[in-house]
Amino acid sequence: MFLFDKSQKIKGTVVLMPKNVLDANELTAVQNGGLGGVVSGFFDAVADVAGQAVDTATAILARNVSFKLISATSTDANGNGKVGKETYLEKHVPTLPTFGNRRDAFNIHFEWDANFGIPGAFYIRNFMNDEFFLVSVTLEDIPNHATIHFVCNSWVYNFKKYKKDRIFFVNNTYLPSATPAPLVKYRKEELEVLRGDGTGVRMEWERIYDYDVYNDLGNPDSDKTLARPVLGGSSTYPYPRRVRTGRKATKNDPKSEKLAGDIYMPRDEKFGHLKSSDFLTYGLKSLSQQLLPSLENVFDSDLTWNEFDSFEEVRQLHEGGIKLPTGALSDFSPLPVFKELFRSDGENALQLPPPHVVRVNKSAWMTDEEFAREMIAGVNPNVIRCLQEFPPKSKLDPTLYGDQTSTVTKQKLEINMGGVTVEEALAAKRLFILDYQDAFIPYLTRINSLPTAKAYATRTILFLKDDGTLKPLAIELSKPHPSGDNLGPVSKVVLPALDGVDSTIWLLAKAHVIVNDSGYHQLISHWLKTHAVIEPFAIATNRHLSVIHPIYKLLYPHYRDTININGLARQNLINASGIIEQSFLPGKYSMEISSIAYKNWIFTDQSLPADLIKRGLAIQDPSALHGLRLLIEDYPYAVDGLEIWDAIKIWVQEYVSLYYPTDVAIQQDTELQAWWKEAVEKGHADLKDKPWWPKMQTIQELIQSCSTIIWIASALHAAVNFGQYPYGGFILNRPTLSRRFIPEPGTKEYDEMVKSPQTAYLRTITPKREAIIDLTVIEILSRHASDEIYLGERDNPNWTSDSKALEAFKRFGSKLTEIEAKITARNTNSTMKNRYGPVQLPYTLLIPTSEEGLTFRGIPNSVSI
Repeated sequence: MFLFDKSQKIKGTVVLMPKNVLDANELTAVQNGGLGGVVSGFFDAVADVAGQAVDTATAILARNVSFKLISATSTDANGNGKVGKETYLEKHVPTLPTFGNRRDAFNIHFEWDANFGIPGAFYIRNFMNDEFFLVSVTLEDIPNHATIHFVCNSWVYNFKKYKKDRIFFVNNTYLPSATPAPLVKYRKEELEVLRGDGTGVRMEWERIYDYDVYNDLGNPDSDKTLARPVLGGSSTYPYPRRVRTGRKATKNDPKSEKLAGDIYMPRDEKFGHLKSSDFLTYGLKSLSQQLLPSLENVFDSDLTWNEFDSFEEVRQLHEGGIKLPTGALSDFSPLPVFKELFRSDGENALQLPPPHVVRVNKSAWMTDEEFAREMIAGVNPNVIRCLQEFPPKSKLDPTLYGDQTSTVTKQKLEINMGGVTVEEALAAKRLFILDYQDAFIPYLTRINSLPTAKAYATRTILFLKDDGTLKPLAIELSKPHPSGDNLGPVSKVVLPALDGVDSTIWLLAKAHVIVNDSGYHQLISHWLKTHAVIEPFAIATNRHLSVIHPIYKLLYPHYRDTININGLARQNLINASGIIEQSFLPGKYSMEISSIAYKNWIFTDQSLPADLIKRGLAIQDPSALHGLRLLIEDYPYAVDGLEIWDAIKIWVQEYVSLYYPTDVAIQQDTELQAWWKEAVEKGHADLKDKPWWPKMQTIQELIQSCSTIIWIASALHAAVNFGQYPYGGFILNRPTLSRRFIPEPGTKEYDEMVKSPQTAYLRTITPKREAIIDLTVIEILSRHASDEIYLGERDNPNWTSDSKALEAFKRFGSKLTEIEAKITARNTNSTMKNRYGPVQLPYTLLIPTSEEGLTFRGIPNSVSI
């Protein structure tokens, strides 16, 4: 017995990464010497990485980082887990530094005896001035216990920065009620730290998660034209919440937050250590701060130079580059993320990688078949719906916008329906509609008052042919009545045509549809319905679910980098005069339009089955695969997506069942209930009273809600994000701006259209400067980082100690591998015409895995770019 109680040493290994000289979120070289200095410094750092490792190890070994174990089984006099003796890092374990992700390992030994019991947490103190990133701590050879893993993944600053010492928990999983009594206090205290007190300006080193409205999009102190309404906190402009920063109000608008060079986000949300996502992030900053002003100087000095003169010149963007005036970009040195954008032969040429949509066939994008196919297999495949009534009607208030009922007639549709009547097609559910009438009509008068915008609200009606493909029948183009919106729209209906001036008008009508679709996609399908709506769940999870809570462990990977990329977007993409406002149709009204769309957002409709049923694209059928019968059998997004959805839901069901045997267990989980209540009532406060919110009282509600969150963050985001450049990189295929209406007979524009259809098309859509902005951005956003973590993967194999959870997760990964093989097989089936279309581009966006780069496939765990 004496031998068993004798004090002994527990060996441990601590893995950490020192603060890197090139933390991309803190680079200031744009202001201090330009990007050339950044690139030069970057390569200098790489060359010197071995020396840095030695210096870092020496600094840290000087008793500068201490640890104290906390027992999960033995208590002190107050009933809390015993705190062990302070000990320090010891010998640096030689490791080979890996480029961009260097890790240092250190030995450590803790004094231990049997009375201390099993460690369940530890305190850490950093006595150095610089922070470091703590990756993990592993304890070995604990008597009567296997190896213990602590998965940390957190920045640790000097201990004086914190009111309470930093604490990390073992990778065990506990419901609040099952938490070992010695750890209860520590679990509660850590959540209190993460919640903060809701006051003050947030500091760089803090890890506080709190809510705020979108009140930092404008810059009214700089220019009154840059003022933007606050989104969130009102019935006029409802919005999901974002992370609170606590910055001061602007002088000219007390409701808006003053902008700053660096925006606060909880420290562990920031990218770090030169991983590829850092370059993606910094690339966006560089684009906004340096490339765009350079382009403005070039294009604005010669407006004619800002026009594409032919389709061939557009193709030259990808095939030979566009030569710029000498010295136009002399101050802009390309980062690695721009390696394909600039030629290095001194000729100052912009050249973008070839988009997938024109790699096989350069003209098939113009066909009606491809125009229709991209509605179900393109970058925005979840808007089209089954037409339930004819003529299509509007939900807009007629006292404000008049009668918005469609002017399309049965006679016009039936011209191209092969003898099928409208009534027959409606009954057989063969008519579909892409409807942007209600989305754009309320803003068209204001949009069309912008200097270069001339846009319609569009309705496109399509027919499902016998071969399973869609055929466009008519496009309705509407604009507000010149005497007032309340008088209803002025509309025209354009029908398909193969030759002559009518074919040019038809091509222009399709372009206006795609401009509507591009704006809706960027603002709503992509930004609002993935990025914006996920952030409140990420905030609530960190505030109310302990890291040892099973649902935290389930959901945490699906929030990776989301808060960071959203903060970056508010600075450079969706802000006043930002990249989106400059290069997409709604211009300065972009975010307002997304706010109006949020009024109709319903959480429960975001699951793929519910979405398909709501849009009339699927009917519940217990005998059908996935319990749904698709109206368009060859609907690539839906077919592949349902496989992914089912795999996610089965995984979540298996995982949840490990911890919640009954509905009562759900109801009695205090952390879970606080999480859901706050996600709804604070995170989505403007919609908190909606009756459709799950009450979180049953196992099924938890499974469905978690599955929906994971679906939104992973597969839905992948489907609407990673095809942006493959489809939209060819600006003729997916224009983002419309600058003039379709010419009327008797005008010089009409005569030009007759004489040169290409010129008429190019003068209507996105001009050269805005096209380069758009294509450069979506090229960045469509890339996968080298450190991407995909669905079915985790960044650490020891994310949980629960063997049953690990087994279930392994089954999930195996299922995704099976799905990948199925998708690959479907893409080789020539009878499935919608999967590759006339452009011969197989639908691969929902293949789970990917390599780094511009791959047109891969489902990352989270909304990370």
